[in-house]
Amino acid sequence: MNSLFIPNAHPRRATFAALVAAQVALLLAIWLFYPLQIFPRLGEVLGALGSLITSQGLLQELWASLTTAWHALGIATVLALGISYLTALPFFRPLAFAASKLRYLTLTGLTFFMALLLSSGHQVKLTVLVFGATVYLVTGMTQVILGTTQEELDHARTLGLGEWGSFWEVVVRGKLPDMLEVVRQNFAIIWTLITLVETLYQSEGGIGLLLYKQNRYLHLDGVLAIQLVILALGVAQDYGFEGVRRVVFPYAGLGRV
Repeated sequence: MNSLFIPNAHPRRATFAALVAAQVALLLAIWLFYPLQIFPRLGEVLGALGSLITSQGLLQELWASLTTAWHALGIATVLALGISYLTALPFFRPLAFAASKLRYLTLTGLTFFMALLLSSGHQVKLTVLVFGATVYLVTGMTQVILGTTQEELDHARTLGLGEWGSFWEVVVRGKLPDMLEVVRQNFAIIWTLITLVETLYQSEGGIGLLLYKQNRYLHLDGVLAIQLVILALGVAQDYGFEGVRRVVFPYAGLGRV
């Protein structure tokens, strides 16, 4: 237990899991017995969650949002990987630099132009999500690629791989675990944006539209219930990415303490 109060200490996994469980239980107890006036009670939130599932289609709306989010993530990942790998060629580095700086654009203004260019609300919604994710993925992936050391490349050259062979082995294959980590860290951007675009384009429903309706009619218990569902699903997906990384790239964690 002393390791919990020592800077930079690494407690055992079981100890840390017990610590997290105890703190979560404490927060739930405070919420249950000493609720804040601005928040609904725990019982009210649980009741609202049951109503959302049984009579308002929470699970169906959640599935609609999830499939859209994963579709956008797949497209954005392919685009970001293509742009980022091109940074190995100096000619294309300005492209990646420009793409990363586009993350400062506000999507509120871009949706108007996308609506003029595209024919359906679904296409606009998907394009907004892809754009929002791609610019952040490019930023992270470019940093991973540019972080390749000269020693790594020289080692590949001594094996007779040549320039393109070294690029394939060191940058493309060697950096895949780091690329997956970038995707994991930035998937939350899509999950955050989807509630915005589903509010703007309501024809296909989604968890964002359901959240908007609860907020519009001041159903604070429903709002908090949906937010907790979104948080729980996001955390589950985060651990899912980490699990995939460990299974597909077991060697990626060998250098970690």
